[in-house]
Amino acid sequence: QVQPVESGGGLVQAGGSLRLSCAASGSSFSTRSVGWYRQAPGKQRELVAEITSGGSTSYADSVKGRFTISRDNAKNMVYLQMNSLKSEDTAVYYCKWEVFWGLGAIEYWGQGTQVTVSS
Repeated sequence: QVQPVESGGGLVQAGGSLRLSCAASGSSFSTRSVGWYRQAPGKQRELVAEITSGGSTSYADSVKGRFTISRDNAKNMVYLQMNSLKSEDTAVYYCKWEVFWGLGAIEYWGQGTQVTVSS
């Protein structure tokens, strides 16, 4: 069992920055990938950024050049640095931690952290 916990959300003005953190706790797990997702009111949850066990990263087109995902393997932490924030970035941000399990993988979701960007 893995429990991801997000932190770092808040209220920021347009053009500002926030750094989200996702901390995973649990016993003896091997990470496959970690993704940051977001869900705005009335919209579907969407993938924002992802980092694999090999360190490869990918981003939604809407955040490329503004957001950076990174990790600290020793601490089981993943971060999302968000710069040049826009009002359309307002959403609840979730961390999805995927771990290897047998021949497949299991996903664990955090509870989310609210990001509000005021224009």
